[in-house]
Amino acid sequence: MVKVITDDNFTTETGTGVTLTDFWATWCGPCRMQSPVIEKLEPEMPEVKFTKMDVDANPDTPKNFGIMAIPTLLVKKDGEVVERITGYHTGDQLASILKKYTDQ
Repeated sequence: MVKVITDDNFTTETGTGVTLTDFWATWCGPCRMQSPVIEKLEPEMPEVKFTKMDVDANPDTPKNFGIMAIPTLLVKKDGEVVERITGYHTGDQLASILKKYTDQ
């Protein structure tokens, strides 16, 4: 299950390893399309930690990263943002991006 995170625990939860954070909102149609793709990808990529953050309930982290559109996905490796993905993407597209950081 993709872990729901908040402004308070974002840094801790995404500080080590390869993480993907889905910034989303309940009212966002493309976000509702993206979420099942991420849910399906998670068990296929146990080397990646998958998280999600509701931007309405947690405005500070999206603001700090300049997130202006959702869905936006941030890929971090050892706490540093290495990839920023905006808009809907397929599982194959996301897996390809993530493998750049897990196959090293």
